[in-house]
Parts: sequence; C-alpha cells; structure tokens
Amino acid sequence: MTHMTRARVSSCAMAAAFLVGITAPAASAHHAHAGQAQGSHTRIPFTEAEVTASDDGSYTVEWKAPGIRHVAVRANGRTVASGGSTGKVTVRGLPAADRQWFDLVPERGGRLHLADRLIALEGAVNFRDAGGYRTADGHWVKMGEIYRSDALDKLTTADLAKLRRLSVRTVHDLRTESERSAAPDRVPAGATHVVADVLAGSPTFTAMPTTPEEGVAMMVEGEKFMVSGDTAKTAYRTVFGGIEDDSSHAVVFHCTAGKDRTGWANAALLTALGVPRATVMADYLASNDYRAEANAAALASMPAAQAAVYKPLLDVRPEYLNSGFDEVRERFGSFGGYEKKALGLDAGDVRDLKRDLLVG
Repeated sequence: MTHMTRARVSSCAMAAAFLVGITAPAASAHHAHAGQAQGSHTRIPFTEAEVTASDDGSYTVEWKAPGIRHVAVRANGRTVASGGSTGKVTVRGLPAADRQWFDLVPERGGRLHLADRLIALEGAVNFRDAGGYRTADGHWVKMGEIYRSDALDKLTTADLAKLRRLSVRTVHDLRTESERSAAPDRVPAGATHVVADVLAGSPTFTAMPTTPEEGVAMMVEGEKFMVSGDTAKTAYRTVFGGIEDDSSHAVVFHCTAGKDRTGWANAALLTALGVPRATVMADYLASNDYRAEANAAALASMPAAQAAVYKPLLDVRPEYLNSGFDEVRERFGSFGGYEKKALGLDAGDVRDLKRDLLVG
C-alpha cells in the first residue's frame, strides 16, 4: 500500500491495547457506485480489477477481462489509457480530487467504476472502502457506499470536510464506553453517530497478556466473542440495519485500530454479499499493510520483551479471522444460520442487501 499517513506513537500504543479494560503502558462530492455498470444488471466481464494510488499523484489501474479484446480506462470524462483483456497502466497528470474515480469500459458488457480503497486522511490511517470486490457469481461490490475505519477522534477539519463531500451520513462506533469517552469521535457535519458497542459484555479483555502466546489466545477468543457474544450480536445487528437503510449511506463503521471489531464487520458483510473467503481474508489482512508504519512506531517505543507481547495485539492474522468463521460453524451451523440468528437477516434481507450493494 502506498498511501500512509503519519504515525502517531501515542495513539498506536493505545491501539495496541485496542479493547476495553486494557490500558497501554506509557510508551518509552457525490458518492459514486463502484462496479456501477451502464445497466446494473449488465454482465461485467472483469474477473479482477483494482486501482492503486501512489504518493506521487499517479494511479496504477490493473484488470483482467477474459475474452475482451479492448478496455478503455476513463477518468474525468475522458479516456486516459487503454489495453486488452489483461492490462496494467499508470495514469499521471490528473487534477487533484478528494477521490479519483476510474471507469473501466470493455468493448462489450458492463463497465466498472473504481477508485483506490484508501481514503487518504490526516487523522486516520485505515479508513478505506469496503467495496470493489468481485463475488463468486461474478457481481461486484459497489464502492463509495460503505467504509471501514480506525478511530475518528483525530480527524482534522479538512478530513471532516472531505468525508462530508464523500456523502458520509452515518457513523457506527463499535468501541466501548471507555474508548468513546477517552477519544470521542469527530464526525462530518450532518452525519448521524450511532453507538454499537461490540465488546460491552466480554470478560475476555480484562487484563494484558504476559506472553506472546497469551496475546494470540486473547485475540482468538476475542474473535469468537465478536461472533457469538450477546452484545456483539446486538451491535452488528445495528450496523447491518444501518447498511440496509439506503438513506443512511454512505455508512462508516469503525473501532480503535479498524482491524478487529471492524474487521469482523466487514468480513461478515462481504461474506453475506457472496465474496469468496480468500478475498475476504485478503481484505482483513490488509490492515497489516495500512497500519504497518503506525504499528512499527508503537512497537519501537517499547522494550523488546514488551513489544513481543504487544505484537499479536497489533497484528491481524489468518488464525484470528478463521477462529471467527469456526465459531460461526460451531454455534450457528452455517453462515446462513449466523445471518438469521445473530444478525437478524432473513433471506429477503440478504437479497435486498445484494440488490443494493452489488452490480453486474
């Protein structure tokens, strides 16, 4: 990932103790629809596509569209590049924008409307789009509708103005009461702030681990609670209710580091939409990249032994997310059972969710 905002050591130390009851020791414009085709039911021939922004203001656009001979890449109403069924182009010289969008236009079939997932902000390092992924049956998750983030308390006035221009209308705060009191959210003017406290009922996070192994075990148990804990189920029902409400878009859900409580929220959303598990895992693990600079600064501020204990808390690891899906299977039998019994979504709700957030 090439976009990285400045690390803030003090906030990262707090992020190391990302959950309730754990206090980190003192440290030595109009929202657009990605994947939106000319007709939302037109088949989109792209099997892979991604936009990556670079710090020098350029953009890399990559795609695969088997059987398509020509793809035009358009930005700001004009063609800026083109290629064949497989392409990777670098686009430079575009005017500054809150978010640069690209249309990938194939010779036949539906177009994709994409941007870099990261929303570059001064006061957050892990604010990114939940969409831009392909489902197993060939649809694409819209971008510009749902965002995931780390803490919002450090957002600047310029950040808030940008989020308002991106039509952020609802912010779901997944943090505990103590986290919210210590670092109150800053939200865009006119946006609704909704408390959805995932961990209020968890007994897991009451003391710091003393070894790396204990840290890993704590993260695994925490993931399980996010699936089956009573307050977690209530919180995620609230989040999914907000996502279902079109009038509340664009929606943001966030916690402190934007990786665990937020990570499960997005994993559940993408899974409900039909995104393959491997893609869901890649999105989850991307927090390691987006938070790399901030996490390294936090660990560097600690003695080596302490940093070794903290590292599992700062990481996202496959075993953490997999423990959540294992908990789904053990407690609910299937993800469909989890949707119904934990999230309160029946088959009609899931169909509505897909109709609203998928194209192609």
